[in-house]
Amino acid sequence: MATAKVNAKIELQFGDKAINEEQLISMAKNAYGKKDIKNLDIYVKPEESKAYYVVNNDITGNFDL
Repeated sequence: MATAKVNAKIELQFGDKAINEEQLISMAKNAYGKKDIKNLDIYVKPEESKAYYVVNNDITGNFDL
C-alpha cells in the first residue's frame, strides 16, 4: 500500500529563537565544512542552545543555535 507524501513544515521555537529544518541543515553543513555528506542526522538541545550532528553515520560535531 503506497502512502501519499505529506508536505510538512518543522520549526523549533525556544526563547526568542525560531529555527526551521532548512536552517538547521544549512548550519550543520556549514559547521561540518566539507561536501562529502551522504547522510546527516541532527539532534537539537534547546536547553544548551546547541545542535549536534552525525555525518555519514561516523563524523560528529556541534554548533550553536
